[in-house]
Amino acid sequence: MRAAVLHEIGQDKLEILDDVEAVGFGPGRVRIRVRATGLCHSDLSAMSGVLPQPAPFVPGHEGAGEIIEVGEEVTRVKPGDRVVVCWLPACGVCPACRRGQTELCLAGFMNAGTPNFRRPGGDLFGFAGTGTFTEEVVVDAGCAVPIPDDVPFDIAALIGCGVTTGLGAALNTADVEAGSSVAVIGCGGVGVSAIQGARLKGAAEIVAVDPVAARREAALKFGATEAVSPEELADAKQRITGGEGFDYVFEVVGRSTTARTAYETTRRGGTLVVVGAGAMDDFLQLNMFELFFDEKRILPSMYGGGDVLRSYERTIALWRAGRIDLAGLITHRVPLAEINEALDQMRTGAALRTCIEI
Repeated sequence: MRAAVLHEIGQDKLEILDDVEAVGFGPGRVRIRVRATGLCHSDLSAMSGVLPQPAPFVPGHEGAGEIIEVGEEVTRVKPGDRVVVCWLPACGVCPACRRGQTELCLAGFMNAGTPNFRRPGGDLFGFAGTGTFTEEVVVDAGCAVPIPDDVPFDIAALIGCGVTTGLGAALNTADVEAGSSVAVIGCGGVGVSAIQGARLKGAAEIVAVDPVAARREAALKFGATEAVSPEELADAKQRITGGEGFDYVFEVVGRSTTARTAYETTRRGGTLVVVGAGAMDDFLQLNMFELFFDEKRILPSMYGGGDVLRSYERTIALWRAGRIDLAGLITHRVPLAEINEALDQMRTGAALRTCIEI
């Protein structure tokens, strides 16, 4: 079967190979025919080494498809079912799951060190234990979440990561208060989803911050009340908040420099939500006095900060009701053979989300 493969960390191009085999099928596992997958910035971060990932590997973790085959002991899905690929499944029994913090379950990460694929040259890993830039993938049954028949595969794929992460940051982690002021730094697919979440919660002012003009324009269509470049953020803070700072600031880039800017843009007593996935050697510097004196809440948001399955259901309900726009997030579509074009679209900021149709 075909798959897009990164041979070594640091390479910026993927190779499309047709001699890849999905492996690991057995009890408790399922085989999925991938129909659509989104390109998330985390895929680029894994390719560059910002996020740890064994290589060679098949990127992709934001996917949807249909069940081809189920192993013994699998009862929740059957062949023919439409599913979202969940890269962070909850085991239900670990301490995090028992506390109700299923987004912190490490069971899914344990799969990242086991090869998902094989080719004549040796084993291949799947990013985040999945690897959806391929025609088929074998994963634990918990990674295959059933979806209703009326949810298109491209929409379902977005729910698998970017939309759940952005919406959840506003709805779950921050629990944005109605009438509040919000700034979102980084307005790709995840940032725009955070904007939609803030709008749903009734924020009065939502300022989108991004260096790419096309993304700023798109953010206005999704609920931002104003869109500025990073150089214009200080002026927006002064005009909108009288210099005090925003009630909520979402950092959706994953860099210490933007996180520091986000901290300084948050009012005293306000909330900074860290959504972007950054590098382990990139340190955010805060002094002990400002931490004490400003009393700003710093809230990291992992995968939307809530129960993943409930978040999927909520997102589908909001989409059906017309309360959120998911189709509009897909600005580009390419076949798997043109995956490197999609990578360029992500790097330049030309795309909110590119859907790879398989």
